[in-house]
Amino acid sequence: MIRANLYKVFIDGETGTTGLQVRGRIEARDDLEIISPPSELRKDEDTRKKYINEADVVILCLPDAASIEAAGFVESDNDRTVIIDASTAYRVDDDWAYGFPELSKEQREKLSKSKRISNPGCYPTGFIGLTRPLVDAGMLKEGTPLTVNAISGYSGGGKAMMELFEDDEQDNEPWAGYGYSLEHKHLPEMGKYSLLNRKPIFQPQISTFAQGMVVSVPLHYEWLSKGCNGEKIHETLSKHYEGSNFVSVMPLGEANVKEAGLLERGAFLRPDTLVNTNKMELFVFPNDEAEQVVLCARLDNLGKGASGAAVQNLNIALGLDETIGLV
Repeated sequence: MIRANLYKVFIDGETGTTGLQVRGRIEARDDLEIISPPSELRKDEDTRKKYINEADVVILCLPDAASIEAAGFVESDNDRTVIIDASTAYRVDDDWAYGFPELSKEQREKLSKSKRISNPGCYPTGFIGLTRPLVDAGMLKEGTPLTVNAISGYSGGGKAMMELFEDDEQDNEPWAGYGYSLEHKHLPEMGKYSLLNRKPIFQPQISTFAQGMVVSVPLHYEWLSKGCNGEKIHETLSKHYEGSNFVSVMPLGEANVKEAGLLERGAFLRPDTLVNTNKMELFVFPNDEAEQVVLCARLDNLGKGASGAAVQNLNIALGLDETIGLV
Protein backbone atom coordinates (compact mmCIF):
# COMPACT_ATOMS: atom_id res chain seq x y z
CA MET A 1 0.00 0.00 0.00
CA ILE A 2 1.41 3.40 -1.01
CA ARG A 3 1.27 6.10 1.65
CA ALA A 4 -0.23 9.46 0.83
CA ASN A 5 1.87 12.62 0.88
CA LEU A 6 5.18 10.95 0.15
CA TYR A 7 8.22 13.17 -0.27
CA LYS A 8 9.24 13.14 -3.92
CA VAL A 9 12.93 12.58 -4.64
CA PHE A 10 14.60 13.08 -8.01
CA ILE A 11 18.13 11.73 -8.49
CA ASP A 12 19.68 13.61 -11.40
CA GLY A 13 22.42 11.26 -12.57
CA GLU A 14 20.88 8.16 -11.03
CA THR A 15 22.78 5.74 -13.30
CA GLY A 16 26.22 6.84 -12.08
CA THR A 17 28.13 5.26 -9.20
CA THR A 18 26.85 7.62 -6.51
CA GLY A 19 23.36 7.85 -8.00
CA LEU A 20 22.93 4.09 -7.98
CA GLN A 21 24.07 3.94 -4.36
CA VAL A 22 21.67 6.72 -3.32
CA ARG A 23 18.79 4.95 -5.04
CA GLY A 24 19.70 1.67 -3.37
CA ARG A 25 19.55 3.31 0.04
CA ILE A 26 16.13 4.91 -0.38
CA GLU A 27 14.12 2.89 -2.92
CA ALA A 28 12.56 0.58 -0.30
CA ARG A 29 11.44 3.42 1.98
CA ASP A 30 7.73 4.02 2.48
CA ASP A 31 8.10 7.74 3.20
CA LEU A 32 9.75 8.64 -0.12
CA GLU A 33 8.79 8.35 -3.77
CA ILE A 34 11.60 8.29 -6.33
CA ILE A 35 10.50 10.06 -9.49
CA SER A 36 12.45 9.18 -12.63
CA PRO A 37 12.00 10.20 -16.27
CA PRO A 38 12.04 7.62 -19.07
CA SER A 39 15.62 6.58 -19.83
CA GLU A 40 15.60 8.28 -23.23
CA LEU A 41 14.73 11.63 -21.59
CA ARG A 42 17.20 11.61 -18.69
CA LYS A 43 19.43 14.16 -20.40
CA ASP A 44 16.61 16.21 -21.91
CA GLU A 45 16.73 19.74 -20.49
CA ASP A 46 12.98 20.38 -20.33
CA THR A 47 12.38 17.00 -18.71
CA ARG A 48 15.03 17.60 -16.08
CA LYS A 49 13.59 21.05 -15.31
CA LYS A 50 10.15 19.51 -14.83
CA TYR A 51 11.36 16.81 -12.47
CA ILE A 52 13.61 19.15 -10.49
CA ASN A 53 10.75 21.52 -9.79
CA GLU A 54 8.28 18.74 -8.97
CA ALA A 55 10.57 17.14 -6.39
CA ASP A 56 10.76 17.88 -2.69
CA VAL A 57 14.42 16.85 -2.76
CA VAL A 58 16.79 16.70 -5.71
CA ILE A 59 20.10 14.87 -5.37
CA LEU A 60 22.58 15.88 -8.05
CA CYS A 61 25.01 13.05 -8.87
CA LEU A 62 26.67 14.84 -11.76
CA PRO A 63 29.97 16.41 -12.83
CA ASP A 64 30.50 19.98 -11.64
CA ALA A 65 29.35 21.77 -14.80
CA ALA A 66 26.20 19.66 -15.06
CA SER A 67 25.40 20.27 -11.38
CA ILE A 68 25.69 24.03 -11.86
CA GLU A 69 23.37 23.77 -14.84
CA ALA A 70 20.85 21.67 -12.91
CA ALA A 71 20.83 24.01 -9.90
CA GLY A 72 19.98 26.80 -12.33
CA PHE A 73 16.87 24.92 -13.45
CA VAL A 74 15.08 25.66 -10.16
CA GLU A 75 12.34 28.17 -10.94
CA SER A 76 12.56 31.59 -9.31
CA ASP A 77 9.30 31.10 -7.39
CA ASN A 78 10.26 27.63 -6.14
CA ASP A 79 11.30 28.03 -2.51
CA ARG A 80 10.32 24.47 -1.60
CA THR A 81 12.73 22.11 -3.35
CA VAL A 82 15.88 21.05 -1.48
CA ILE A 83 18.95 20.56 -3.68
CA ILE A 84 21.72 18.24 -2.44
CA ASP A 85 24.75 18.40 -4.71
CA ALA A 86 27.28 15.55 -4.63
CA SER A 87 29.82 17.30 -6.88
CA THR A 88 32.54 19.75 -5.87
CA ALA A 89 30.76 22.68 -7.53
CA TYR A 90 29.40 24.33 -4.37
CA ARG A 91 31.48 22.93 -1.53
CA VAL A 92 33.12 26.21 -0.59
CA ASP A 93 30.19 28.40 -1.65
CA ASP A 94 28.85 30.31 1.37
CA ASP A 95 25.34 30.24 -0.10
CA TRP A 96 25.31 26.46 0.24
CA ALA A 97 25.35 24.57 3.54
CA TYR A 98 28.24 22.13 3.85
CA GLY A 99 26.69 18.70 4.37
CA PHE A 100 28.71 17.40 7.31
CA PRO A 101 26.20 17.38 10.21
CA GLU A 102 28.79 16.23 12.74
CA LEU A 103 30.89 19.34 12.13
CA SER A 104 29.06 21.15 14.95
CA LYS A 105 25.62 21.58 16.49
CA GLU A 106 25.28 24.79 14.53
CA GLN A 107 26.00 22.96 11.27
CA ARG A 108 23.29 20.40 11.90
CA GLU A 109 20.81 23.21 12.60
CA LYS A 110 21.88 24.99 9.42
CA LEU A 111 21.32 21.84 7.37
CA SER A 112 17.85 21.38 8.83
CA LYS A 113 16.85 24.78 7.45
CA SER A 114 18.77 24.87 4.19
CA LYS A 115 17.43 24.37 0.66
CA ARG A 116 20.94 24.16 -0.81
CA ILE A 117 23.30 21.52 0.57
CA SER A 118 26.72 20.56 -0.78
CA ASN A 119 27.75 17.01 0.05
CA PRO A 120 31.33 16.71 1.37
CA GLY A 121 34.04 14.85 -0.50
CA CYS A 122 35.11 11.44 0.78
CA TYR A 123 38.70 12.32 1.67
CA PRO A 124 37.72 15.65 3.29
CA THR A 125 35.15 13.87 5.45
CA GLY A 126 37.99 11.95 7.10
CA PHE A 127 40.41 14.88 7.29
CA ILE A 128 37.91 17.41 8.61
CA GLY A 129 36.39 14.85 10.95
CA LEU A 130 39.80 14.39 12.57
CA THR A 131 41.05 17.97 12.62
CA ARG A 132 38.06 20.30 13.11
CA PRO A 133 37.38 19.27 16.74
CA LEU A 134 41.04 19.93 17.58
CA VAL A 135 40.91 23.39 16.03
CA ASP A 136 37.65 24.16 17.83
CA ALA A 137 39.27 23.10 21.11
CA GLY A 138 42.31 25.33 20.55
CA MET A 139 44.63 22.33 20.36
CA LEU A 140 45.55 22.79 16.71
CA LYS A 141 46.36 26.30 15.50
CA GLU A 142 45.10 27.97 12.34
CA GLY A 143 47.71 27.78 9.60
CA THR A 144 49.38 24.58 10.82
CA PRO A 145 51.02 22.89 7.78
CA LEU A 146 49.60 19.36 7.73
CA THR A 147 50.00 16.32 5.51
CA VAL A 148 47.17 13.96 4.64
CA ASN A 149 47.96 10.42 3.50
CA ALA A 150 44.93 8.50 2.28
CA ILE A 151 44.02 5.34 0.42
CA SER A 152 40.67 4.62 -1.22
CA GLY A 153 38.99 1.84 -3.12
CA TYR A 154 39.01 2.17 -6.89
CA SER A 155 35.25 2.89 -6.98
CA GLY A 156 36.11 6.48 -6.10
CA GLY A 157 37.25 6.89 -9.70
CA GLY A 158 33.76 6.20 -11.08
CA LYS A 159 32.57 3.79 -13.74
CA ALA A 160 35.61 4.01 -16.02
CA MET A 161 38.04 3.09 -13.26
CA MET A 162 35.72 0.39 -11.94
CA GLU A 163 35.58 -1.19 -15.38
CA LEU A 164 39.38 -1.09 -15.60
CA PHE A 165 39.94 -2.78 -12.24
CA GLU A 166 37.13 -5.31 -12.65
CA ASP A 167 38.11 -6.45 -16.16
CA ASP A 168 40.20 -9.60 -15.77
CA GLU A 169 41.74 -9.02 -19.19
CA GLN A 170 43.01 -5.56 -18.29
CA ASP A 171 46.39 -5.01 -16.67
CA ASN A 172 45.92 -2.57 -13.80
CA GLU A 173 48.06 -1.16 -11.03
CA PRO A 174 48.12 -2.96 -7.64
CA TRP A 175 48.54 0.50 -6.06
CA ALA A 176 48.50 3.99 -7.53
CA GLY A 177 49.36 7.34 -6.04
CA TYR A 178 48.10 10.42 -7.85
CA GLY A 179 47.47 14.16 -7.47
CA TYR A 180 51.15 15.06 -7.65
CA SER A 181 50.37 18.54 -8.95
CA LEU A 182 49.16 19.26 -5.38
CA GLU A 183 46.01 20.79 -6.84
CA HIS A 184 43.45 18.12 -5.92
CA LYS A 185 39.83 19.26 -6.10
CA HIS A 186 39.25 18.38 -2.42
CA LEU A 187 41.87 20.79 -1.07
CA PRO A 188 39.69 23.95 -0.83
CA GLU A 189 37.11 22.31 1.44
CA MET A 190 39.83 20.71 3.55
CA GLY A 191 41.36 24.10 4.25
CA LYS A 192 38.04 25.87 4.81
CA TYR A 193 35.98 23.54 6.98
CA SER A 194 38.85 22.31 9.13
CA LEU A 195 39.18 26.02 10.09
CA LEU A 196 42.92 25.64 9.52
CA ASN A 197 42.54 28.05 6.58
CA ARG A 198 45.53 26.36 4.98
CA LYS A 199 45.48 23.60 2.42
CA PRO A 200 47.34 20.48 3.55
CA ILE A 201 49.75 18.51 1.42
CA PHE A 202 47.46 15.77 0.19
CA GLN A 203 48.70 12.37 -0.98
CA PRO A 204 45.75 10.31 -2.27
CA GLN A 205 46.13 6.70 -3.39
CA ILE A 206 43.94 3.92 -4.76
CA SER A 207 44.39 0.18 -4.70
CA THR A 208 42.75 -3.03 -5.89
CA PHE A 209 39.85 -3.15 -3.42
CA ALA A 210 36.51 -1.69 -4.56
CA GLN A 211 35.21 0.32 -1.62
CA GLY A 212 36.57 1.71 1.62
CA MET A 213 39.05 4.30 2.76
CA VAL A 214 41.58 5.23 5.43
CA VAL A 215 42.60 8.87 5.83
CA SER A 216 45.70 9.49 7.98
CA VAL A 217 46.98 12.75 9.49
CA PRO A 218 50.39 12.64 11.26
CA LEU A 219 51.12 15.27 13.90
CA HIS A 220 54.12 16.34 15.96
CA TYR A 221 53.22 17.43 19.50
CA GLU A 222 55.17 20.64 18.95
CA TRP A 223 52.47 21.71 16.48
CA LEU A 224 49.81 21.40 19.20
CA SER A 225 48.94 23.53 22.21
CA LYS A 226 51.19 23.15 25.25
CA GLY A 227 50.70 19.91 27.15
CA CYS A 228 48.71 18.25 24.40
CA ASN A 229 49.26 14.53 23.81
CA GLY A 230 47.51 11.52 22.36
CA GLU A 231 45.27 11.04 25.38
CA LYS A 232 44.02 14.63 25.26
CA ILE A 233 43.39 14.38 21.51
CA HIS A 234 41.41 11.18 22.11
CA GLU A 235 39.38 12.86 24.88
CA THR A 236 38.63 15.84 22.64
CA LEU A 237 37.47 13.71 19.73
CA SER A 238 35.41 11.48 22.03
CA LYS A 239 33.66 14.47 23.57
CA HIS A 240 32.95 16.06 20.19
CA TYR A 241 31.34 12.90 18.74
CA GLU A 242 29.59 11.76 21.91
CA GLY A 243 26.09 10.57 20.99
CA SER A 244 26.79 10.58 17.24
CA ASN A 245 24.85 8.01 15.26
CA PHE A 246 27.54 7.47 12.66
CA VAL A 247 30.94 8.71 13.88
CA SER A 248 32.72 6.68 16.57
CA VAL A 249 36.05 7.17 18.30
CA MET A 250 37.88 3.87 18.76
CA PRO A 251 40.03 2.87 21.77
CA LEU A 252 43.21 4.87 22.31
CA GLY A 253 46.46 3.51 20.90
CA GLU A 254 47.55 0.51 18.87
CA ALA A 255 47.56 -1.96 21.77
CA ASN A 256 43.95 -1.19 22.75
CA VAL A 257 42.78 -1.20 19.14
CA LYS A 258 44.45 -4.58 18.68
CA GLU A 259 42.87 -5.93 21.87
CA ALA A 260 39.45 -4.80 20.61
CA GLY A 261 39.96 -6.88 17.46
CA LEU A 262 40.03 -3.85 15.16
CA LEU A 263 43.31 -4.71 13.44
CA GLU A 264 43.42 -7.37 10.75
CA ARG A 265 45.72 -10.20 11.89
CA GLY A 266 46.49 -8.04 14.89
CA ALA A 267 48.48 -5.57 12.82
CA PHE A 268 46.67 -4.00 9.86
CA LEU A 269 44.03 -1.29 9.71
CA ARG A 270 41.85 -2.50 6.83
CA PRO A 271 40.18 0.19 4.74
CA ASP A 272 37.13 -1.85 3.69
CA THR A 273 35.49 -2.94 6.95
CA LEU A 274 32.74 -0.29 6.83
CA VAL A 275 31.62 -0.95 3.26
CA ASN A 276 27.92 -0.17 2.58
CA THR A 277 27.53 1.74 5.84
CA ASN A 278 27.34 5.44 6.71
CA LYS A 279 29.76 4.95 9.59
CA MET A 280 33.14 6.54 10.21
CA GLU A 281 35.62 5.32 12.81
CA LEU A 282 38.34 7.59 14.20
CA PHE A 283 41.62 6.30 15.63
CA VAL A 284 44.35 7.97 17.69
CA PHE A 285 47.76 6.25 17.60
CA PRO A 286 50.20 8.17 19.82
CA ASN A 287 53.84 7.71 20.75
CA ASP A 288 54.29 10.05 23.68
CA GLU A 289 58.01 9.32 23.97
CA ALA A 290 58.58 10.41 20.38
CA GLU A 291 55.98 13.19 20.82
CA GLN A 292 54.15 12.11 17.69
CA VAL A 293 50.66 10.89 16.89
CA VAL A 294 48.90 9.55 13.80
CA LEU A 295 45.18 10.19 13.49
CA CYS A 296 43.18 7.91 11.18
CA ALA A 297 39.64 7.94 9.85
CA ARG A 298 38.11 4.81 8.36
CA LEU A 299 34.95 5.04 6.23
CA ASP A 300 33.29 3.83 3.05
CA ASN A 301 34.17 6.25 0.25
CA LEU A 302 30.75 5.54 -1.30
CA GLY A 303 28.94 5.61 2.06
CA LYS A 304 29.75 8.34 4.56
CA GLY A 305 31.99 9.68 1.80
CA ALA A 306 29.19 10.04 -0.78
CA SER A 307 25.73 8.45 -1.02
CA GLY A 308 25.28 7.73 2.68
CA ALA A 309 26.01 11.34 3.55
CA ALA A 310 23.55 12.48 0.86
CA VAL A 311 20.77 10.37 2.40
CA GLN A 312 21.67 11.58 5.89
CA ASN A 313 21.42 15.17 4.66
CA LEU A 314 18.11 14.40 2.94
CA ASN A 315 16.72 13.08 6.23
CA ILE A 316 17.88 16.14 8.16
CA ALA A 317 16.59 18.60 5.55
CA LEU A 318 13.14 16.95 5.65
CA GLY A 319 13.03 16.93 9.46
CA LEU A 320 13.22 13.14 9.67
CA ASP A 321 15.30 10.82 11.85
CA GLU A 322 18.75 11.05 10.27
CA THR A 323 19.29 7.28 10.53
CA ILE A 324 16.37 6.21 8.32
CA GLY A 325 17.63 4.04 5.48
CA LEU A 326 21.18 4.01 6.83
CA VAL A 327 23.36 1.62 8.81
